[in-house]
Amino acid sequence: MTPAKDAPLDVLIITGMSGAGRSEAANVLEDLGFFVIDNLPPMLIGKVAELARGHDNPARYGLVVDVRSGDFLDSLASAKDELHRLGARTRVLFLDAADDVLVRRYEGSRRRHPLSDTERVVDGIARERALVESLRGDADVIVDTSNLNVHQLRDRLHELFADHEAAGALQVNVVSFGYKHGLPLDVDLVFDCRFLPNPHWIDELRPYTGLDAPVVEYVMAQPATGAFLAELGRLLELTLPGYEDEGKAYLSIGIGCTGGRHRSVVIAEQVAAHLRGCGCWTAVHHRDIERN
Repeated sequence: MTPAKDAPLDVLIITGMSGAGRSEAANVLEDLGFFVIDNLPPMLIGKVAELARGHDNPARYGLVVDVRSGDFLDSLASAKDELHRLGARTRVLFLDAADDVLVRRYEGSRRRHPLSDTERVVDGIARERALVESLRGDADVIVDTSNLNVHQLRDRLHELFADHEAAGALQVNVVSFGYKHGLPLDVDLVFDCRFLPNPHWIDELRPYTGLDAPVVEYVMAQPATGAFLAELGRLLELTLPGYEDEGKAYLSIGIGCTGGRHRSVVIAEQVAAHLRGCGCWTAVHHRDIERN
């Protein structure tokens, strides 16, 4: 479909760790209607605005950039400044994964890491992570692909970048997780609900998850649950408008318990429902709900 002549330019810069799924993300975004350009040198990003001036050209661009350029960060910062000056909506998607996952992916592909001067993949990963540390901190949205297969990555990107998103509105992702499986790599705020009694230690509740009524009723019946949710709701109502005023497009909230199957799932669902009730675009994910 040809975009309207006055459709604003929407530029999504896709970057991150090698092996974290940039190519897969590019394919998904292309299916979503982005005009994707792979391996674009950062100094050429500003040229995208010129391509979009014609009536028949796309309004949504996905630009996959490689971190291996020596002046990558400076060139990318300059390109983003130019796009902002031209009025383009500009966002950075950073794809990440745990080091051990990246090692397994490289070993499975039998490819050498592009930044490794040795035969050890871990050396290249360490060099790359140091190089992109500041970029990761400035990214609009971080997606941790450690535990995602290609279908789950597709679903996550559809939620973030499909046409139903409200341009300019803050999008919130609430993710439940288990501390014993590690903190998520892609959350901005983390709240710990391990102070609540654990349904895992009740035999008749253990087989269920926080999506099942018996566990929901048990967690919600605890005296501290209502007070915790009320305080958390007030905190989010106070801070989310500030994030939006500062131009943040995405916010990821982590809710953790021990295993990620019971308490955190219930609380995450409650938080997501509260935010939706406030008119906030909110998705919810349960990272560890199927893990033991």
